[in-house]
Amino acid sequence: MDIFDDRGILYIIADLLSLITIASCLFCKVPQIQTVQKLRSATGLSLNGLLMELCSYTVTMLYNFTNRYAFLSYMEYPILLIQEYVLVYVVLKYKNMLSQTSFMLSAVYLAVFVGFATEVIPGSVLMMLVPFTTPVGATSKVMQLVAILRSKDSQSISLLTWGISAFTNSTRIYTILLDSGDKMLLTNFGISTFLSSSVLLAAWYYKKPKQE
Repeated sequence: MDIFDDRGILYIIADLLSLITIASCLFCKVPQIQTVQKLRSATGLSLNGLLMELCSYTVTMLYNFTNRYAFLSYMEYPILLIQEYVLVYVVLKYKNMLSQTSFMLSAVYLAVFVGFATEVIPGSVLMMLVPFTTPVGATSKVMQLVAILRSKDSQSISLLTWGISAFTNSTRIYTILLDSGDKMLLTNFGISTFLSSSVLLAAWYYKKPKQE
């Protein structure tokens, strides 16, 4: 068998990487959530960055879903979204920003999400949003990087979470190349890999001794 045909070892590796990526994403945000809860502080975490990341995850997942791409190529997004919801909640809690307005905005988000998923909102609208996922996702990471550099304190930042983020973004470059070759997704993951690695390095540099 030719290992480079569409049923060869390259695709087996892609499937294995997809499974590893999905498994990693099962707990990607958990260390960050636990760190915030343990310290009862969200110092160094950018709320705006988290919200932008949430939007980027949402649009990317819906884009893959509505285009009927292989589920393994984006299965981590539903998992990441659930964890992101929890992380945003605990950050809002420890920044004392939970309010009726935040819950109303959550309801609006849910309505829009369901609208896209059921295609009540035309797919053409989603297509218009997809090109923005790269700059939005990149900006969210840049904001987190800036927050760390400004505070010079990464006490509330989980190195494990950002390490997993950098790893899973890099594996998706390979799997997408073999699955769809979608240039928008490849650009997104390429930039995300670089920025997640940058946040990881900055958080490691400013991490206080004997603290995670």
